[in-house]
Amino acid sequence: MMSSDTQKFTFERVGSLEIKQTLKLVYDALREKGYNPYTQIIGYILSGDPTYITSHNGARAQIGKLERDELLEELVRDYIDRA
Repeated sequence: MMSSDTQKFTFERVGSLEIKQTLKLVYDALREKGYNPYTQIIGYILSGDPTYITSHNGARAQIGKLERDELLEELVRDYIDRA
């Protein structure tokens, strides 16, 4: 039988500034290498496959230090804050 209670998703949060700086670094590295940064970052977040992110300028290593749920939370938070 399914519970009607809402589960609470929690994790230890990395600083917002660190996430934004990492995303900017990754975005710039992907653009420099000729990739569409949006689709590549989405592919990484959905799959967890680091090969979606170029190793150019250390982008893959930097994004690998963050949890994908932290990236997604920051993206949603920023989007809603701007609405």
